[in-house]
Amino acid sequence: MDAIDYRILGSLQADASISIAELAERVGLSQTPCWKRIQRLEASGVIEKRVAIVNPEKIGLGLTVFVSIETSDHSGAWLSRFAEFVAAMPEVMEFYRMAGDVDYMLRVVVADMGAYDLFYKRLIDEIPLKNVTSRFAMQRIKSTTAYALPGAR
Repeated sequence: MDAIDYRILGSLQADASISIAELAERVGLSQTPCWKRIQRLEASGVIEKRVAIVNPEKIGLGLTVFVSIETSDHSGAWLSRFAEFVAAMPEVMEFYRMAGDVDYMLRVVVADMGAYDLFYKRLIDEIPLKNVTSRFAMQRIKSTTAYALPGAR
């Protein structure tokens, strides 16, 4: 990746609906080479997909919960079952395996406390867990999908 690729990524992270003509002008290329770079970035997996970012509160999903999970079973079979179950839960927006005192961390977005309670009960009924700790976000201060791109400077 070179500086032009990083500039393309920076522009697309800000607005993926930008036209190829405008993007090419911003990064100093003609349209065809710019489009070929985007295709290469997509084919290599640097660009995973282009999406619309939706405001959760505006669609009735006003509660964000960070869920820390500890387990006493660290077998591959348990992890496969757990990962498959949790990944299929539409309320789970992010799912990480962690190092340190917590084994897994989830970011869950639901309508309200009642919806979270239903989520929580489904989770603990399905998979044996040692400890589940829920932390409720009171206010979203910053939320971004754009990464700082070191090569774009």
